[in-house]
Amino acid sequence: MEDRQKGGMLAAFITVTTLFFAWGFITSMIDPLVASVKGIFDLTDVQAQLSAFAFFIAYGIVSLPAAALLSRLQSAKTIILALILMVAGCLTMLVAANLAIYTLVLVGLFILASGITILQVAANPLAAALGDPKYSHLRLTLSQAFNSFGTFLGPVLGAHLFLEGIEVKEGSAVTEAARANALAGIDAAYFWISGLIAALALFFFFARKIVTAAAPVPSDEVARRGILAMLKDALSSRWAMLGAGAIFLYVGAEVAIGTQMAWFLNSDAIWGNSDSPFGVPFVGALMGSDGVPGVSLQEAGKAVALYWGGAMVGRLVGSILLAKVRAGRLLAVFTAIAAAMCLYIAFVGGVEAGYVALCIGLFNSIMFPVIFTLTLERSTASEEATSGFLCMAIVGGALLPLLVGAVSGAVGYGLALVVPAACYLLLCLFALSADRVKVAATAGAPKKAMH
Repeated sequence: MEDRQKGGMLAAFITVTTLFFAWGFITSMIDPLVASVKGIFDLTDVQAQLSAFAFFIAYGIVSLPAAALLSRLQSAKTIILALILMVAGCLTMLVAANLAIYTLVLVGLFILASGITILQVAANPLAAALGDPKYSHLRLTLSQAFNSFGTFLGPVLGAHLFLEGIEVKEGSAVTEAARANALAGIDAAYFWISGLIAALALFFFFARKIVTAAAPVPSDEVARRGILAMLKDALSSRWAMLGAGAIFLYVGAEVAIGTQMAWFLNSDAIWGNSDSPFGVPFVGALMGSDGVPGVSLQEAGKAVALYWGGAMVGRLVGSILLAKVRAGRLLAVFTAIAAAMCLYIAFVGGVEAGYVALCIGLFNSIMFPVIFTLTLERSTASEEATSGFLCMAIVGGALLPLLVGAVSGAVGYGLALVVPAACYLLLCLFALSADRVKVAATAGAPKKAMH
């Protein structure tokens, strides 16, 4: 019986991990999309960053309703509903691309992200819960590694489809042919993504019994609570609020760097006038030189995959390290290194700064899953309320990129990384504070395990 239960847990974990891959792939395509719409619709940095805003603002609006929904429908039904909503968002993007209306692009991104938000609220605690509580950090980090594999592939496909012939440097112009080609690429990308999500929904529908059997069941009291009660519950916990602040800063910094990475690498101060990246094994092959001296926006957009690929490698390595090193201490080291890298880029710059920027993803790797599980362990609020509140804090990905976009427009892409550097330093303080708190396991709450 015990072996059968473990087998069910493993099957459920594998099923849920496929969802992490899917939303990672979709989310990372925002980076080349932001770079593309600036040229397609002739936008400023801040206006182009509205694409990221429309996507990530959904987390601030939908997360707590999603938590309330999860408490009523439980994991399997909630995830299927989320996937249906994601298909609707993709179909809206198809209409937006065919009509060439930027406002409709923003609407489609919001609907798509609303589905992903519901998916994350359900899947993150589920992945952490499916097994021995002692390894919750490891499991969620491993699932996030597959999420990172999706984020690695997304920018490569997006740059290939969205950025051919698109230029955003001052004084450059986008031809009608390039504009039409980019819009056709957006149409094709979201058509195939909608098919992928529909297939995942069917797959998950047939695997729902496995997940339902393994998933933690919320109490009747939790199921009766509304959104305001969820919010009140989360706000009653000091660590739920601290964790939400940490998620806000982390996601804001990560998204701001990722969405501006292509512009940064394409700038003349970094790689715009250099062929250096094409001489680096794998990097040059991934970017695929077009034969024109310097790095074009499309080539830079493909290089963004390395930023997310670093997170994938870091999560695989982090899964091993977290089995041996206390989570809070490892988080403190990674955030301090990321802050130092941002400061190097801001105040030293040059061609080498391009390589440093891409490597930040390596140290972003463990931040989300570790912040999430550190907070779940310390929060006195219910798991559903805490999870919903943490996912709501992903709204940092909507707000901080707008700030970084405004700063980059004023002082340049390199100096704008002072903002993410400040975020990472604050995250280091969070990690050190969490590491000093002694967490005791409580009855009926196996998730609150000792590090």
